[in-house]
Amino acid sequence: MKSEPTQFPLVSIIIPAYKIAEYIAETLDSVFAQTFADYEVIVINDGSPDTPEFERILEKYRDRIIYLKQENKGVGPARNLGIENSKADLLAFLDGDDVWLPKFLESQVNFLQTHRYDLVYCDAFMFGDKYLGTKTYMNGGSPSSGEANFESLLAYKCCVMLSGTVARKQAVTDVGMFDLHDIRAQDFDLWLRMAHNGAKIGYQRDVLVKYRVRSDSISGDNVQRVQREIDVFNRIAKNLKLTASEQQIIDYQLEKLAAELQFQCGKSYLLKEDFANAIKSFETANAYKHSTKLKCITLMLKFSPRFLLKIYKLFRADEMAYMPK
Repeated sequence: MKSEPTQFPLVSIIIPAYKIAEYIAETLDSVFAQTFADYEVIVINDGSPDTPEFERILEKYRDRIIYLKQENKGVGPARNLGIENSKADLLAFLDGDDVWLPKFLESQVNFLQTHRYDLVYCDAFMFGDKYLGTKTYMNGGSPSSGEANFESLLAYKCCVMLSGTVARKQAVTDVGMFDLHDIRAQDFDLWLRMAHNGAKIGYQRDVLVKYRVRSDSISGDNVQRVQREIDVFNRIAKNLKLTASEQQIIDYQLEKLAAELQFQCGKSYLLKEDFANAIKSFETANAYKHSTKLKCITLMLKFSPRFLLKIYKLFRADEMAYMPK
């Protein structure tokens, strides 16, 4: 049975929008199909170039949403604008191309309140462009194992999916909300700052979200993703007072990310058919990783680069599924 919305809702749903006109109706329909209804919906147009089409689609929802607009500043500032205009004590973050299953809010709000968490997240199905995989978010490249805390987030033992999160607004605002200078990894940065500040984080393995895999939002971004993760770790090390064990985890992760950056550069060069630079990048990555797989890739690049390229293109969709949007 649905609860009824009130003048002061329990949950504020924050949906930033940039070039998602073709997806927003499905996303909003999934919100309004929730079994829990004590919420408000805040959609923030981040200076999107598809605004005329986006606003045409929003017309039938305008009496049920709060619609905000800003010049293009990035998804972090867009979410912050939504938070600043929210009325509820709880925040639910949803990307404008993802989809909630009907019991998402009911289950997550109950889980958060029952266990007195400050932030909770869940698992998701993957779907979308050219994605043919069957693994869930947690069972693929983004696991969650053991207690979710600052160190487990640093070590990627627990990976928070933004469209599956519900959080206490106070815990978010206490650490300054989303970073204004980062585009891709600002959610990871926020979870780290919240955990370091003492926020209690939990997760369910229930699949309550459909996470959309989009080739147009992913192509060419692997290198940027790793660079931004490196930036987050450097910023956390600079701005937070860390224990020796926490600093050791960051140092280890930065070394791994340096290798991962070269690996992703190698794949980018491969797609561009710049085989000479691809070989150099993979060899540099292998100096860190000491991987038999990388040795084989490098050998294939030297003797049969186009065959390797063909194989990589065939398997690329499954790899892309776990990248943040």
